Amino acid sequence: MVFLPANWKHGETECRRVPFQRKGSFLLDLGVAHLNGKLGLAMLFALLSLAPQPLLAGGGVFVPGFWDSHKRVDKPDLSGLRSLRFLTEDDYPPFHFALPDGTLSGFDVDLARAICEELKISCTIQARRFDTLIDALNADQGDALMAAIRIDPRTRATLDFSGPYYTTPARFAALTAMLAEPATPESLRGKTVGVEAKSAHEAYLETFFPDTIRKPYDSQKALRDALAKGEIDTIFGDGISLSLWLDSQEGRNCCGFRGGPFIDARFFGDGVGIAVKKGNSQLRQTLDYALAELAARGTYADLYLKYFPLGFY
Repeated sequence: MVFLPANWKHGETECRRVPFQRKGSFLLDLGVAHLNGKLGLAMLFALLSLAPQPLLAGGGVFVPGFWDSHKRVDKPDLSGLRSLRFLTEDDYPPFHFALPDGTLSGFDVDLARAICEELKISCTIQARRFDTLIDALNADQGDALMAAIRIDPRTRATLDFSGPYYTTPARFAALTAMLAEPATPESLRGKTVGVEAKSAHEAYLETFFPDTIRKPYDSQKALRDALAKGEIDTIFGDGISLSLWLDSQEGRNCCGFRGGPFIDARFFGDGVGIAVKKGNSQLRQTLDYALAELAARGTYADLYLKYFPLGFY
């Protein structure tokens, strides 16, 4: 539902990589929670009815679910599809990266291979520089991009996307002694919250946590060092990058997630999908079918837990 700071850009391209508060098994946008009266409640229930259905793995890790298990996606006509050429890049672990022997690996890479196995077609996955990917796609040097491209109005203007297969939730992290505390505007009133300067996360804090003392930092390292030293009460940032840090020895020794995840498309985009050429609806629908089948078989959950054992929701 799915790293780098939310304002991160790669090269000269305008396509940005991706950087919901969860309550129970639903993902909520904190902005909706601030609506008052009957209209606010109506919008909240509407959001809940549309929320992706998650699952909890055996170890209690929350795995996002973007596909309705009660609604089967019609199998497309695959008679004309003999192979798929995926384009990605090789320096963005754990999503797509090169092993020492040059072999491509990562969550996106394994998912691309699983898609081809599900469709029973041959598959190639080629790595290129991120800023050349869209031009290569439009030049018919590949069929689809799996490169952590955010779905937003800007990218939708030039690309079509499958449905999202992950989003990038924002999360709070705190020292271990503070993990039982909630992460709400009320509980954090007057608290010092570290955040990456000039990021979407800083803008989100300003909007929905106006009574916190926001302390911006220029780098993730400085931000995390400040938390470990107790110089700030909590940090707010990209859930995926935080989960990878918290799963490292350094992070495990001091800190953990505080409260649940926050998703707001206005600040963090609509997630990440597989990009195809504008107008290629047949391939887009085929990819949606394959993703839904992989989710139903449990393959998606297996890959998610392989690369994100701590989870980021």
